[in-house]
Amino acid sequence: MSLTGKNIIGFASSSEGNITLKAINPSTGENLNTDFFKATRYELNMAVEKADKAFQIYRKKSGIEKATFLEKIAEEIENLGDTLTERYMAESGLPQGRAIGERGRTIGQLKLFAQLLKDGSWVNARIDTALPDRQPLARPDIRSMERPLGAVGVFGASNFPLAFSVAGGDTASALAAGCCVVFKAHPAHLGTSELVGQAIQKAALATNMPDGVFSLLFDDGFEIGQELVKHPNIKAIGFTGSYKGGKAIFDTAVARPEPIPVYAEMGSVNPVFVLPRIIQEKSQSIAQNFVASVTLGVGQFCTNPGMLLLEKNQAFITELETQIQEANGGVMLTSGIKDAYRKGVEKSENLSKVIGKGKMPTGFTAVEPVLFHADIDTLIANPHLSEEIFGPTSIVVEGNSKDELLAVAKSLSGHLTATVFGNEDDLNEYQDLLEILQQKVGRLIINGFPTGVEVCHAMVHGGPFPSTTDSRSTSVGTGSITRFTRPVCFQDFPDSLLPDELKSDNPLNIWRLTDGQTVK
Repeated sequence: MSLTGKNIIGFASSSEGNITLKAINPSTGENLNTDFFKATRYELNMAVEKADKAFQIYRKKSGIEKATFLEKIAEEIENLGDTLTERYMAESGLPQGRAIGERGRTIGQLKLFAQLLKDGSWVNARIDTALPDRQPLARPDIRSMERPLGAVGVFGASNFPLAFSVAGGDTASALAAGCCVVFKAHPAHLGTSELVGQAIQKAALATNMPDGVFSLLFDDGFEIGQELVKHPNIKAIGFTGSYKGGKAIFDTAVARPEPIPVYAEMGSVNPVFVLPRIIQEKSQSIAQNFVASVTLGVGQFCTNPGMLLLEKNQAFITELETQIQEANGGVMLTSGIKDAYRKGVEKSENLSKVIGKGKMPTGFTAVEPVLFHADIDTLIANPHLSEEIFGPTSIVVEGNSKDELLAVAKSLSGHLTATVFGNEDDLNEYQDLLEILQQKVGRLIINGFPTGVEVCHAMVHGGPFPSTTDSRSTSVGTGSITRFTRPVCFQDFPDSLLPDELKSDNPLNIWRLTDGQTVK
């Protein structure tokens, strides 16, 4: 496949607009090949109208048919080979290993959703059979299951050009749910986005999906994104990015005449608590692995550990200083992200102490890692120190006692993750900390760092506001499918008119809750 720079509108391509965009290599600052046409409102409307029309067909596709579609998308992405990885590296500044790994994750989650669809039990089918002789009133036959919402708008993330982008988790879960997708590409990954968009288009044609099941739009700002959120035929939004961007989308969505759900994952500080006994046993390894986690991927993960809390321990601070000085910086994804990082670091330098800085590399958007230090009083007095700085930095906060650490934990806002390092005695003594953190985060980790997010059935990648706009959801794993569905109840339906998932003879052989018992 070759790049055209055109928007993908269902099975067609379009370059109606006269404004063009270029992707930039963050390592060199150079413009990359291919002009991409900024989508117009007409093209946006065409994409959404196609998606709305296609939904009436796609929503009726069987689980097997949708699974075949997802597997074909995975195959077509694999077929892109080096063309995709080379463009990915040029647009992101990330290394080949990261490109290959993220492509594997993208393909893997598509296949995981395909497996879910083939099994079919995910629809949460519930059946309460009729009780005509019940006194004083008869009970009707009542059955329910999850059904897709409609056309969904999805926004590409800056920090994951594949796994949280065109065929990433939001798109995969929406398509698996039976929704059509209108995708707004991130302006930093225009070529990568088009290549994957072409793969989805090709897969849709090969598997007899309706025209409009997927569209891809290019934009360099907020105009098209805001219009996408406002469009009356869009029924939900998936977003991964900054708090500012996610909150703006959420506010627009709830202000519509028909408000719609927004599943915005907006990042967080992801606090790490290191308890007293384990720090005596494993000070060096914890410090080393903490710095490695902070600087992984130049710190450009929503699960980056942005704060470490402990009872006072100067030897551990000294170990952190040694480790950070050996850490390498790197090239950030865009010049805007680099500028925001430097402003955040500069502000923290004025409010706290610097433990140490890492090595500064060369490159157009290069930055160095930094570790800061503060006591709890300083943290409380300066709210900025508790805010996420997207990049390879973190703040180490020392308290005088367990009670002070518990007080900080109680004051935390919502986060995606929290980590607690402790040996058996520590964890038994700090059970109250674990209870507090369960109320603050979506994922609680013992003796490990949060920067690896496994794609599986049990994963929760979400958390209370402001880490997300809906703490009941996850954007990673098969649980994310229900973001794009709603329960529908069928009362006293003839068996012939019921969806296969609810028919009495269970033709799909799925697990169902029937009269209070989970059976097939």
